[in-house]
Amino acid sequence: MKPDRFRAITDQYWRKKIAVIGDFCLDRYMEIDPAREEVSIETGLPVHNVVRVRSQPGGAGTILNNLVALGIGEIFPVGFCGDDGEGYELRKALLKKDRVRLDYFLETELRRTFTYCKPLRMDPGQPPLEHSRLDSKNWSPTPALVQGRMIEFSARVASDADALIWLDQVDIPETGVITPRLLEALGCIVSELPELLILADSRRGLRGWPSVCFKMNAAELDVLAGISADAEIEWIRNAALVVARQQDKPVFVTLAERGILAAAPDGTTAAAPAHPPRGPIDIVGAGDAVMANLAAALACGATLQETLEMSMAAASVVVHQLGTTGTASVAQIRELLLPDA
Repeated sequence: MKPDRFRAITDQYWRKKIAVIGDFCLDRYMEIDPAREEVSIETGLPVHNVVRVRSQPGGAGTILNNLVALGIGEIFPVGFCGDDGEGYELRKALLKKDRVRLDYFLETELRRTFTYCKPLRMDPGQPPLEHSRLDSKNWSPTPALVQGRMIEFSARVASDADALIWLDQVDIPETGVITPRLLEALGCIVSELPELLILADSRRGLRGWPSVCFKMNAAELDVLAGISADAEIEWIRNAALVVARQQDKPVFVTLAERGILAAAPDGTTAAAPAHPPRGPIDIVGAGDAVMANLAAALACGATLQETLEMSMAAASVVVHQLGTTGTASVAQIRELLLPDA
């Protein structure tokens, strides 16, 4: 990518409005000092003393964090949290973010706040070591009232946004934000606003979704198109082309250390390699950084190739941030992508 094209794309970021629709959760990091370990008098079990607690938006919130880091002009989270302590923390963390508006974010006593609690052992001179997580989720179907508000919010924000990002983060169908009813509403949005940029990602797969841009990993492409995640790149590219033509929208496939590829309905394809590691890495959050950069760059007229190159640079920045789910700023992406500019 040439420096002038990079500037032409990123200089537009502050003008854009992007909505993130999906499962927002609280990432709560609990830093453990091993030097303060004790033994419980009552049980005889080890006591891990937490010396610092920090919280940030997770799940769809990780995409939002990356949009904030890119300097997007207005960012709209569309989702819900519970009327509980974790919900208070999540809303507080969202409100601290620049240019984030909570017009379409619901606090409700009908749901609990989706939470990832991550204990981290902080040994001096060593990367943080994550212990087993303690998660809080919803195990029952999302109530009809909450679904109705999500449908209303999604339709309203679509009329004012330059791009929509949809993220389905839950493992059990119908327990999160994106339910079959909301997907029907997405189909209506696609019909009414056919030129609106919409990208979707779901950990349970994208089969049955309306005609929007797909972002998936190789394993998810395997589920959708029957192509092994270990297949040759050419086979994966051909499978992505088939899906792109079926969707009539571009498809993006992340391939871990092999990089990323894209296919468009007109037969155009592009690919970009992953950047080599520059030290210890933690891959958590890389896909969300890619999603944020795909949406931002495409909304500003970037080509498929330019979009992939920027997304891979962002992913590389993020994976080198240990002990957190990181973000990549425009300056960090530029430094890695255009070191001599």
